[in-house]
Amino acid sequence: MNLNGTNSVSSERVAGAISGWAMLLFNFALLFGAAAWFISMLRGTPGPWYYLAACILLGILVMVIFSGFFTLQPNEARVLILFGAYKGTVRDSGFWWANPFYARTRSSGTEAGSPAARAASGTGSSKISLRARNFNSEKLKVNDKRGNPVEIAAVVVWTVEDTAKAAFDVDDFVSYVHVQSEAAIRHIASLYAYDRGEEHELTLRESANEVAASLKKELQERLDKAGVVVVEARLTHLAYAPEIAQAMLRRQQAEAVIAARQKIVQGAVSMVDMALRELSEKNVVKLDEERKAAMVSNLLVVLCAETEATPVINTGTLYQ
Repeated sequence: MNLNGTNSVSSERVAGAISGWAMLLFNFALLFGAAAWFISMLRGTPGPWYYLAACILLGILVMVIFSGFFTLQPNEARVLILFGAYKGTVRDSGFWWANPFYARTRSSGTEAGSPAARAASGTGSSKISLRARNFNSEKLKVNDKRGNPVEIAAVVVWTVEDTAKAAFDVDDFVSYVHVQSEAAIRHIASLYAYDRGEEHELTLRESANEVAASLKKELQERLDKAGVVVVEARLTHLAYAPEIAQAMLRRQQAEAVIAARQKIVQGAVSMVDMALRELSEKNVVKLDEERKAAMVSNLLVVLCAETEATPVINTGTLYQ
């Protein structure tokens, strides 16, 4: 605790450990020596009482040394804590020996869940997994930039980078990642509209890469305190909330119909213009303005109709 009452920020320090194989040979040598000494005192003339006490203490020392062995798998680290003081972190995988009085567990203010679940997640244990982990958020109902309720979910890939921060600066770094991830997802969803943005405006549906980049940046800022690095963050679910889904679906269908009609009309006008121009340039037939208007009307009806047009043969003229 600082003088101003704020918690100090932890920083990882890499610590070394003694090879477990070398210490194992040394410990067995002590064990056999203590046993031989004890047997020799039983078979021969018993020495002073302090010889026996020294032999017993040597046996106890051997048992204490045996408790200092530990193993680390690849992408696993152990935080060394001696009587509440952080001494460093061992990151190298293998069979090691360290001070037997280094704590095997870390104290935590809230030890929720079973011991097996806490051991699997790394909560409370002196060993911390450095492997990449996934967090799939639940479907969250939030309001987008325009106030429309939407359902959103995301997947976050993260890993522990600074073991000291993960162990000492937050109470439970796994729970911290989950809570902060959901908070970041809610915040990002409120910054963008679901769709139909203004010109060059980013939306949740149409700008997936940009939204993912913003979500990752937001998460990293929140999780720096826990010594966590966000590898990837991406939306996995995006939909309107059920209460407005039908109305929004009808709106999207209407927009699709209008857009299709615009394309059809633009194409029909281009085709009519081309037909009139070709007829005029090749002198196929000379049409006055009234006949051009009738031809344009007929062509637009044929080209823009939803059903196949039925031709009607006109045996007269436009003037009779």
